[in-house]
Amino acid sequence: MAVACLTLEDASPGETVRIGDVVGDDRVALRLLEMGLTPGSTVRVLGRAPFGDPLELEVRGYRLSIRRAEAARVTLEAV
Repeated sequence: MAVACLTLEDASPGETVRIGDVVGDDRVALRLLEMGLTPGSTVRVLGRAPFGDPLELEVRGYRLSIRRAEAARVTLEAV
């Protein structure tokens, strides 16, 4: 049986999660890593826009907004 992999897109507002990996090797993946979404870092989901896009996050002491499609590329570690 396959195990579903949770992503940052699946996290709820108010939840604190740990980054597992950023999927891909293109410019978007590199930019997500440059913004601090690196494996092992913790992220707090602050909220979502009314239709769910974008997500507002707190990572490494600053606030960051990313699209749901970008959040879907960030896998989460089991805590």
